[in-house]
Amino acid sequence: MIKFSKRATIYLDPDLHKILKFKAAETSRSVSDLVNDAVRHELTEDHEDLEAFKERASEQTISYEDLLKELKADGKI
Repeated sequence: MIKFSKRATIYLDPDLHKILKFKAAETSRSVSDLVNDAVRHELTEDHEDLEAFKERASEQTISYEDLLKELKADGKI
């Protein structure tokens, strides 16, 4: 199966671009591959965070002050 790519223009900080070019050369990969992997990684983390929020939505909330009181009472702080 042929995998087609979409072309996009992005503007990178010059130092970041320089680092990406060096890393691409060192790893024999393209800058596009590195950027695609980084974006994919960030989106995966976002998805995992959203799933964790959904799973914990029914949990009881506690105020910061109450949490501190509990930790002090348990001798943890």
